[in-house]
Amino acid sequence: MAGHEFFEPADRKRPVADPTAADPLAAEESHPSCDPAFKHGVVVGFDGSTSSERALAYAIGMAHRSRSGLIIVHVANRLPTTVWAGCEPPVFVDVPDHRTEVLGLELACADYLAEVPWILVERGGDICHELEEVGREYEADAIVVGSTHGIVGRIFGSVAGRLAKRAQRPVIVIP
Repeated sequence: MAGHEFFEPADRKRPVADPTAADPLAAEESHPSCDPAFKHGVVVGFDGSTSSERALAYAIGMAHRSRSGLIIVHVANRLPTTVWAGCEPPVFVDVPDHRTEVLGLELACADYLAEVPWILVERGGDICHELEEVGREYEADAIVVGSTHGIVGRIFGSVAGRLAKRAQRPVIVIP
């Protein structure tokens, strides 16, 4: 049952709540349900970096030992680009990140994923929020992420650190 799926980014598929609706949670119920085979699986953040590859390797072992599915999450960079046409005010346009397609093809060809059922989920937005959201949707047993090495993580706080503070499920940080 190994394979991969490409989902639309979260910012494109979130329903807008109807303010006149009797039940404000009705919009949440219209969110596409996840594959039940991956309920209580292991969520892993993956962007192709060395630390995310180590996190993926750990998550594969964890999913294999627990006989659960692996939910690989790539949070796409949505780069705001300014478009200016003459005298009109500038407009900000989201430029999609096609890196998820490349990662999906690389993962589909990877032999090390043959032993565990897996899916690839693409999201757009804040990495911490999206990983926790996918964890909630799939009722994940754990979220695995690689540690951040670099000045950006030291200045703004690492994804792993922010996720560990806010997550409602275990977060495993792989160095």
